[in-house]
Amino acid sequence: MNLNRLNPLNLLNLNFPFLIARRYLFAKRSTNAINIITGISVFGVAIGTAALVLVLSVFNGFEDLLSGLFGHFNPQIKITPAKGKVFEADSLVLEKIKTVPGVLYVSETLEEIAFFEYEGSQDFGVLKGVDDLFARVNNIDSTVREGKYQLEEEDRNCGVLGAGVRNKLSVNVENVLSAMTVYMPTDEPGGLLDKPFKTRSIYPVGTFAIQQDFDNQYILTNIAFMRELLGTSPATVSSLEIRCQPGAKVAGIKNQIRNLLGADFTVKDEYEQNEAFFKVMQLEKWMGFAITSLMLVLMAFNTIGALWMIVLDKQKDISILKSMGATDRMIHRIFLLEGLLLTLLGMGIGLVLAILLYFIQIHYGIVTIPQGFLVESYPIAMRASDFLPVILTVTGIGLLAALPPAQRAVRVPAFLREE
Repeated sequence: MNLNRLNPLNLLNLNFPFLIARRYLFAKRSTNAINIITGISVFGVAIGTAALVLVLSVFNGFEDLLSGLFGHFNPQIKITPAKGKVFEADSLVLEKIKTVPGVLYVSETLEEIAFFEYEGSQDFGVLKGVDDLFARVNNIDSTVREGKYQLEEEDRNCGVLGAGVRNKLSVNVENVLSAMTVYMPTDEPGGLLDKPFKTRSIYPVGTFAIQQDFDNQYILTNIAFMRELLGTSPATVSSLEIRCQPGAKVAGIKNQIRNLLGADFTVKDEYEQNEAFFKVMQLEKWMGFAITSLMLVLMAFNTIGALWMIVLDKQKDISILKSMGATDRMIHRIFLLEGLLLTLLGMGIGLVLAILLYFIQIHYGIVTIPQGFLVESYPIAMRASDFLPVILTVTGIGLLAALPPAQRAVRVPAFLREE
C-alpha cells in the first residue's frame, strides 16, 4: 500500500482506521512467515469458535433428550398437596380443573413405597396406582419394551414394571402364571400375632424403560387396587397429572390452576418437577463452555504473535501515517480493528464449520455412543440463543489479544532511521 499518495485530509475520515486495517488484513507481507502465522491465528479462532458452539449444542441435545424421557413419566402440570401425602380429589375439584381453558386430560394417581417379592427375589420400590387417562397424559405406553401396557385383566390386577425393577427381581413378564407379592405397611392397630403388612398379588405383564430414576423404582398398577391396598376412600389421590391441549401456554394454565386451588396445593410444571436436574445440566453446560473458552484464550496467543509481526512489518507505513498527522489514538485503533477483523474472520469460519458439523451429525450420526444407551449417536441441538455468548466471548478475547500489538504500534516513531 502506497501511503505517500494519501491526502492528509483523509486522515480525518472516521472510516480511515477501518480502511487501513482491512487493507493490512489482505495485503502482501514482506516475508511468507507472517502469512503463515496469520493463517494459523485465523484457524485457531475458527476451531475455538466451532468448539464453543458444539459444546453448547451437545449439552442442549442431552437436555432435550432427557427432558423428552421425563415427559413420558412426568406430566406437563402436576398437582400435589402442600401438606401431607394425599388429598381428596372430589368431583367438584376435578370439574374446576377441567373447566380451565387449555386442559386436555386430568389423571388421578396414588403412590406409596412398598416391598415386592417375586419367586425368591425381594426389593423395595414405589407402587403407583393410575387411572385409564394416565397413558394419555404422558404416552407411557410407547415406552414399553417387553410385554404390554395393561393395568388390569378380567379379575386380575396387573403391573407394568420399570426395567430396573424387573432386572432386580428377575421378573419374567411372559410367565402369566407367576404373581408378584406386594407388602404394604398398615396403620391399623393389632395384636402381637397380627401381621404388620397387607399382602396382595399382582401379575407382571410389561416392562417400561424411560430413565434410570424411574426404571429402578416404579411399578404401575390400577388405582382402584392401590386404594384398596391402602384402605383409602375412592377419591383419594397423591397427585393430579394434567396434559394440556397442543399449542396451549402451559405457564398460563399452571397459574390459573394455582389461583383456582389456593395455597393448599402445589402446582408444578415440567421444569419445576425436575428443577434440580435441569439446574445441574445448566451448570455443567456453562462449565463446559468456560473450559473451552480457556482453550480459546491459549489460541489467542497466536493472534498476538500474528499482529505483532504485522506491526513490525508495517513500521514504515506507521511512521508515514504519523508524519501525515495520524495520532497515537488513530494508530492504536487501526491495529485494534486489525485484531478484530482477524477474529471476526476466524469466528465466521468457525460458525460455518460448527453448523456444517451439526447437520452432518443430525443426518449421519458420525459421532456414535457405545451400545446400551438410548440413542446410537450423540444428541445435538443448536439454539439461536447460544450464538450470542459465543460471539461476545470470541470477540472479547480477540480484542484483548489485539491490545499488546496496538500498544507496540503506538511506540513506532514518526521518522524512522533509514538502514
